[in-house]
Amino acid sequence: MESNKKYVIGLDFGTDSCRALIVDVCNGHEVATGVSFYPRWKAGLYCDARCNRYRQHPLDYMESMTEAVHMALSHLEKEEVASICGLCFDTTGSTPVLTDCNGMPLALRPEFAEEPDAMFILWKDHTAVREAEQINTLIRERNLDYLIYEGGTYSSEWVWSKVLHVINTNPAVRDAAYSWAEHCDWMTGLVTGNTIPEKMFRSRCAAGHKAMWHESWGLPSFSVLLELTPSLRNILP
Repeated sequence: MESNKKYVIGLDFGTDSCRALIVDVCNGHEVATGVSFYPRWKAGLYCDARCNRYRQHPLDYMESMTEAVHMALSHLEKEEVASICGLCFDTTGSTPVLTDCNGMPLALRPEFAEEPDAMFILWKDHTAVREAEQINTLIRERNLDYLIYEGGTYSSEWVWSKVLHVINTNPAVRDAAYSWAEHCDWMTGLVTGNTIPEKMFRSRCAAGHKAMWHESWGLPSFSVLLELTPSLRNILP
């Protein structure tokens, strides 16, 4: 029997787990849930509190998303599963990753499978304090407007600081990197088959708040970014 119901799945990628919530779009009722903890993160892999390094492997996101969704779907009848009409994503941020030309995180390549700098750099990673200071100094010296909507100070938790730190300190990852993606953008790109950096849809919120994007100027001028390090020349924004 065909169901007239319409459901959506909300996926929340938190610091330690992926949570799936199925909601009836007609009345807002919560129908089913599922939670899956990131196995590598739970084991304490790729992190070092002594230097404020917190990284997450893309496989943690992929595997936990699959498990959480299956858990939630297990509570539905067969005809109800067929009523699911959409997916919504919520992630921590800024949680960027360096990618190859296909938009795949470098940690998914065999040579970088155990390399923390090739993984997602979690929001609370503070390894890029120096790079944040460099960005703030340059913007103030040049009297640029990039921070007028962000409180006036760029954070070590945000994407440009983190990208700069990795390419400044890890030549192997720098040379392999083609672009970068925020966690929220990569997840939507992954499930829709649209991870190519030039074509991937980017979150206005993530780009605006974390990457200094604004509709009146776009991303920061590439010439300005190159003043921070010439190594950015080969990294597609």
